[in-house]
Amino acid sequence: MTDKRDDREEIAGLLLAAGGGRRLGGRPKALLEHRGRPLVEHAVAVLRAAGCGRIHVVLGAGADDVRERAELTGCVLVDNPDWAEGMGSSLRAGLGSLAGTGVRATLVSLVDQPGIGPEAAARVLRAYEGEGSLASAAYDGERGHPVLFGAAHWAGIAATATGDRGARAYLKEHAAEVMLVECADVAEPYDIDTEADLSHLE
Repeated sequence: MTDKRDDREEIAGLLLAAGGGRRLGGRPKALLEHRGRPLVEHAVAVLRAAGCGRIHVVLGAGADDVRERAELTGCVLVDNPDWAEGMGSSLRAGLGSLAGTGVRATLVSLVDQPGIGPEAAARVLRAYEGEGSLASAAYDGERGHPVLFGAAHWAGIAATATGDRGARAYLKEHAAEVMLVECADVAEPYDIDTEADLSHLE
């Protein structure tokens, strides 16, 4: 039987960080400042601390600025020229970048959820059982992020990921297979979407 450490090498982190912050005056979410550093750095650190060896970061809005200003050494940076179409296009770009890497699952997180830390991400990662895995963090029973997609599901997710829906349609269709991992005791799943939400940043 493989030990969990070996399993983790088969799981890549996938950070969706392409959003343009439409309701934040067009400021790329990846570059919002939190504890003195760009938000994208915090999100990458969470995936690393949770146990992801390889991390792919999907960039879109302000991609050149993000490359210049954020410390993302060791990450695979994926450009999504269609980022304005919504999260679905970033998820497709990210899954496409993982094809052929030998990775058997990916833990997907969003750059604008700094209330979700390593504890929640590690819990979801521990739900990994192989390429057929489907798991999601839950907050008081409601599905949220991060989510774990085994490689067997990537084609189906990419085929249905449109607009801002991401993997929602696929997860709804396969609800019976999704392992919900309760995380409300260790994380808060708020998004940084509006000026009012900026109060969550430190």
